[in-house]
Amino acid sequence: MKKFGRLLTAMVTPFSAKGQVDYTQAKKLARALLESGSDGLVVSGTTGESPTLAFEEKLRLFAEIRTVAGKKATIVAGTGNYNTRESIELTREAEKIGVDACLLTVPYYNKPNQDGLYQHFKAIADSTRLPCIVYNVPSRTITNLAADTTIKLSKIDNIVGIKEASADFGQIARIIDGAGSDFMVYSGNDADTFPILNLGGYGVIGVITHLVGIQYKRMMDLFLTGKIKESAGLHRSFIPLVNTMFMIGSPMPIKYALNHLGFRVGKPRLPLVVPDEKTRAAIEQTLKGYKIDLPIK
Repeated sequence: MKKFGRLLTAMVTPFSAKGQVDYTQAKKLARALLESGSDGLVVSGTTGESPTLAFEEKLRLFAEIRTVAGKKATIVAGTGNYNTRESIELTREAEKIGVDACLLTVPYYNKPNQDGLYQHFKAIADSTRLPCIVYNVPSRTITNLAADTTIKLSKIDNIVGIKEASADFGQIARIIDGAGSDFMVYSGNDADTFPILNLGGYGVIGVITHLVGIQYKRMMDLFLTGKIKESAGLHRSFIPLVNTMFMIGSPMPIKYALNHLGFRVGKPRLPLVVPDEKTRAAIEQTLKGYKIDLPIK
């Protein structure tokens, strides 16, 4: 099973002034991210506002971004939601387009138990040849994917990794211990990447990597080459930016930041909105403290 790169960015979805998906700008953003540190992209994830994207919009995004990435970069399609049958259908269509993998979030709202979670992910994996990365983010879904369930899922051939955003390092350690050595544990929180790497994790699916991708990649490279103190210091320097980009629900702050810097991605779709004046001021002030890696022009 191929590796997908250690630094994947969960890409925002650009919208036009009329609220339509701006596919031209999406391709421009994809190129910019791949030029500024990202090994690949997650398309139509939470940061990409997947709950408000239509089925057809998602498929076209997968296809358009695939053309930008070519064969070198990884495209992970966000195809999972709280509806197993719908998730299977979207995953099969994404496979036809030629994405490299799919990202499957823990079902939200309907609150399945652990057996239901296992059966949900197994059914999707069984329906496709694509590698599958499950996504545990209990702060949004309410339901936590337990370590034992993740370990059980790791035994399924094409479930190859997890994006772990529980911030429960005991749970993450159990997953790393219990899953196979080829099972990729990605940090799902930008502030958790250094600790997860120390536990034996693989990489990150990030948000602030829109802005500081090259620097974030350097932090990871320093760690992997044994320069732990330097890596830790660089990671600590990102914390104010992380805190600001998540002071309200993502992707509202990161979209505002990109727009403010001159990379037009439009407003979020309702029910998400542009940050209020106080939040906008905090974002602008924080950005002044960072060298931005993303090529704006």
